[in-house]
Amino acid sequence: MLTSREELDDRLPGAAIAWLDEALAEAAHAADRADTRTPGRPDTATGNPPWELRFASAGRHCGPEHADAVRALLLVEARPAAPDLARLYAQGTAAERRAVLLTLHRLDPGSAALPLVEDALRTNDTRLVAAAVGPYAAAHLDAHGWRHAVLKCLFTEVPVEAVAALADRARGDTELARMLEDFAAERTAAGRPVPADLRTVLALTATPAAAPTEES
Repeated sequence: MLTSREELDDRLPGAAIAWLDEALAEAAHAADRADTRTPGRPDTATGNPPWELRFASAGRHCGPEHADAVRALLLVEARPAAPDLARLYAQGTAAERRAVLLTLHRLDPGSAALPLVEDALRTNDTRLVAAAVGPYAAAHLDAHGWRHAVLKCLFTEVPVEAVAALADRARGDTELARMLEDFAAERTAAGRPVPADLRTVLALTATPAAAPTEES
């Protein structure tokens, strides 16, 4: 879970808090400019809004252990449009991409950010995979994509606890059960252990889907 602003204020030194205040003000200014369709003054070196430089340097100023939370706050404050969000992700380091993925559900980009999730799931970077299967993926990935995301977690040994809404989406999913059984059979045939998490998810698929209730 990302740290809140109040928690950050309790943990950051004074210089970092001052830096964060300035960064959030720049992000809010960028959001206001976007709302009024007024172009802001881009950074002369990159052509991008100044808050994005803060986004990139969050770990250096606030500590790597707080970088995800700081970047999430900046994203929520700036409210970048989907194309800008995609650019931030594409140009970012793995840590910056992780922060984007962790914040997607708070930005409400609709399905426009699905390519970012799909890109992360094509990597073998476990931090990106874990961030990609959060609440945004649970809400927007179709059944096929979501099943493969679960298998990706098992393949890369990302704990399935990272998969948001796992129990709800796995319930009664016979196709997911078939895929899990095939995966387990392949592992066994290759003399490799079957992840314990696989059995956990398989048990969830055995739970019958909730029957629709009639309104009285």
